[in-house]
Amino acid sequence: MEKAIFLDRDGVLNKELGDYVCRFDDFKVLEHNFAALKDLQGRGYLLIVITNQGGLAKGWYSVEVLDKMHAHLKSTYAEHGVFISEVYYCNHHPEFNGKCLCRKPGSLMLEKAIARFGIDASQSYFIGDRERDVIAGEAAGVTGILIDSDQPIGDVLSLIR
Repeated sequence: MEKAIFLDRDGVLNKELGDYVCRFDDFKVLEHNFAALKDLQGRGYLLIVITNQGGLAKGWYSVEVLDKMHAHLKSTYAEHGVFISEVYYCNHHPEFNGKCLCRKPGSLMLEKAIARFGIDASQSYFIGDRERDVIAGEAAGVTGILIDSDQPIGDVLSLIR
């Protein structure tokens, strides 16, 4: 079975703006994470992004803009030898769609990734900057690691076996 590092997006892989990143021009990749993610990948971990994107439901940005952000994220990391296996996102918001199972702290996005990639949840981690990330990870049997927004992932490498 595979093992994975699940990663929240905003504040973990790209700069946290305090609310939604609605414009491509505001989407800034956190370059201080290249080496740490390359290290984790070298240890055999798949890298999978799990992100809430409720701004879609609110109409604040389009799927096309979101896809452009994700393509940029993946290509920027790839230029530094870091391969992101997949990006899962929830396009719902409770004020507009009611409750859903995929929006974190729900664990459906993780469960889908675990099934698709044959991941051993007990050997995997979720790095996020919100408590909901840790809750979602733990609900799927993954160890959660809470970091501050924009904190280098290298600061928590010692927590990952």
